[in-house]
Amino acid sequence: MQGRFKRDGSASAEPEPHGGTDRGSSPQHAQNPGPAPSGDGERPGRPGASASSSALSPTPTIKPPAGPPGTGSRVALRNWRISTRLVALLTLPVVAATTLGTLRINQSMDDIQQLDNMKLLTDMTKQATDLAAALQDERDKSAGPLAHGAKATDFTVKGAREKTDRTVTAFSDASEEIDASAKEGNLQGVRDSLVGLLGDIGNLAKIRKAAFAEATNSTQTVEAYHRLITSLLDLSQDMAQATSNPEMIQRTRALAAFSSAKEYASVQRATLSAALPVNDDVYGNLSENDRQYAEAALENQESELASFRSIYGDEGAEKLLQPIQQGSSPTIEDADTYATRALSSATGLESLDKRSYQDWFDASTTKIRQMSNIETTLLEDMEQKARELRAESEREAIISGALILLVLGVSLVGAFVVARSMIRSLRRLQETATKVAQDRLPELVKQLSESDPQDVDTSVESVGVHSRDEIGQVAAAFDDVHREAVRLAAEQALLRGNVNAMFTNLSRRSQGLIQRQLSLISELESREADPDQLSSLFKLDHLATRMRRNGENLLVLAGEEPGRRWTRPVPLVDVLRAAASEVEQYERIELASVPGTEVAGRVVNDLVHLLAELLENATSFSSPQTKVKVTGHALPDGRVLIEIHDTGIGLSPEDLAAINERLASPPTVDVSVSRRMGLFVVGRLSQRHGIRIQLRPSDSGGTTALVMLPVDVAQGGKKPQPKPGQPGAAS
Repeated sequence: MQGRFKRDGSASAEPEPHGGTDRGSSPQHAQNPGPAPSGDGERPGRPGASASSSALSPTPTIKPPAGPPGTGSRVALRNWRISTRLVALLTLPVVAATTLGTLRINQSMDDIQQLDNMKLLTDMTKQATDLAAALQDERDKSAGPLAHGAKATDFTVKGAREKTDRTVTAFSDASEEIDASAKEGNLQGVRDSLVGLLGDIGNLAKIRKAAFAEATNSTQTVEAYHRLITSLLDLSQDMAQATSNPEMIQRTRALAAFSSAKEYASVQRATLSAALPVNDDVYGNLSENDRQYAEAALENQESELASFRSIYGDEGAEKLLQPIQQGSSPTIEDADTYATRALSSATGLESLDKRSYQDWFDASTTKIRQMSNIETTLLEDMEQKARELRAESEREAIISGALILLVLGVSLVGAFVVARSMIRSLRRLQETATKVAQDRLPELVKQLSESDPQDVDTSVESVGVHSRDEIGQVAAAFDDVHREAVRLAAEQALLRGNVNAMFTNLSRRSQGLIQRQLSLISELESREADPDQLSSLFKLDHLATRMRRNGENLLVLAGEEPGRRWTRPVPLVDVLRAAASEVEQYERIELASVPGTEVAGRVVNDLVHLLAELLENATSFSSPQTKVKVTGHALPDGRVLIEIHDTGIGLSPEDLAAINERLASPPTVDVSVSRRMGLFVVGRLSQRHGIRIQLRPSDSGGTTALVMLPVDVAQGGKKPQPKPGQPGAAS
């Protein structure tokens, strides 16, 4: 080959005739799309691109799937977080326990409300009992004086009535609490009873005005007082309706029975007081109507006491009634005997000793006073029991609330502890898996691809989850998968090394044969004088040179460096000419303003190869009627910028970005690399020597390839000398 620099170090004396080494017909990609030349590539997006294109076409981008297939809705149970599932698992029993506990607390609060109402009713009943006792005293004390002509201004009558009036005022004040509670929705029935009762008490003045006006018909006055007192005593029945506690109901019924017995005893006292004389010198006058009324009261008294014993319990009742039993007191026994005999027949009074009403009142009052004491004891017992029951209900409510809080606390803490344990293991498994997938495994694969697999540490670090549950089993399975992936990566690296060795062996053999072929062709060229034959030899020489470049591509794929190196710097213009001579359409390449810098000998062959690939790409994807312009610029810092301009249809921004990315970071050798060898070879060669390459859109259309040669490459391996006038320049 004459007139051009060769990578093997030889050069011809005279220039090569234009077109003398036609390497085949020029491809008409821009005007007539067709198959690409063998071994050359096409730019993506250009007309006529084929699967065999290799120059600078990027690998097709495979978009990752949008998400894992079949995951379903985010609200699906299988997509719930572990903590959410645990909370959901605990929700049902916790809600059930909380509901039952809440019902229990509500029941306790209802009991407390009932007991509060019971206490209010107990206080009200106590006021009613006091009023009933005051009315009984008023009736019984005024019976004797009024029946014998005394006036209402009598000291005894007036004092009893004033006491009753004070008790009525206290009763009315106490009823206001019932009225306030009724407005809150409680004790509405009791309030209605109180309204009627207060209306009856308002008729007390009428009863007093006609009290004992007829000496022979005291029953009318006694009955009027009796109806009013009975209404007051019926409040204890309302107490029984206001509570659901059986013991409180029993006590209220017992109190009502005993209070009725006491009232019947008071009726007897009033009736006989009205019948007996002022002095004990004559017999009393007891009408038959009054006698029968009082006798019925005596019978009712015994009946109510029997009911009290039955309700309260015989043993407890006998102990409680001991002060009024026969033999307990001579006065009480005498009064009972006198009443029984006086009321047993129409002549009962005449059969007994003469007696004044005051003497009878005093004797019967002893028994009624004892009965009042028993009545007070029953009321106090009810109050004490109500307080005990309320305290017990409060205690149960507090215990139930505490148990609910304890159950909720234990459930939440347990769920938190279990979820934390599970999530911690799962998070560690996830972090390790992510780290392995994104860092460890790719780094290991990179090390295996760049060095001898036997020199790389392929040990696998365990996830660190060693539990015996399912999470631990998944972690162990992941460790197995990790080890298997590392083993397969090592095997692939070993296989890739073997393939690279095979590439290297085949390439070396091919290079040796091609070199012998080039030497033979050069020898034939030097002895041939026929222009036609010489042109054919130039074509063979050009074709063999391209074959040599393709063979060297195999060495680059295998990661090997060329066996031949230049030992001395070579002018950059000669490097560019050598690169142009390896391009099929070399006659279209135009060199302009190339600096006189020299390229380091160790980089010459690789730089020629790199530039030849870029020039091949530029000529293949531009119109055959255009020129590919190559310029060089020496930068002040010693670097050299080479620009290769073509006037093709250009590349899209996406394609440019993808190509520049692959040039900056050449991918691992795979099948796609073999189909796009030019891009990979350019990237590998530039990375080997620190050469920066970038494609940009050209101002005049087409594409511009920028090749930045570093200082150690562009200055023949020497540091640049400072220019005169700069610091460090020789004076």
